Amino acid sequence: QVQLVESGGRLVQAGGSLRLSCAASGGTFSRYVLGWFRQAPGKEREFVAAISVNGGSTDYADSVKGRFTASRDNAKNTVFLYMNSLKLEDTAVYYCAARGKIDLRHSATDYNYWGQGTQVTVSS
Repeated sequence: QVQLVESGGRLVQAGGSLRLSCAASGGTFSRYVLGWFRQAPGKEREFVAAISVNGGSTDYADSVKGRFTASRDNAKNTVFLYMNSLKLEDTAVYYCAARGKIDLRHSATDYNYWGQGTQVTVSS
């Protein structure tokens, strides 16, 4: 199994940028598809982005496409989420997750391992 720890969440003004990190330990990092999800109070957890085992392919939710970019550094066992042009509706707890298969999935149920989450708050 793999353990995941997110970091980088903070308060940021609308229009600003932020980079989230997810550090992994255990398992073989390069064998896992990594996903980013978020959950706002009173809402269901929703898909944000996914990145393939070698970083060559990415998927994004329509709501963040063109603003967010996922990347990974397998040598450092870390995946990143670069968030630009942040909006108030981006406020949520952001989670990274891992699945041990090579196909990209958008459902939280397809991911086996989860981090504890990091809070991102976008202010006006």
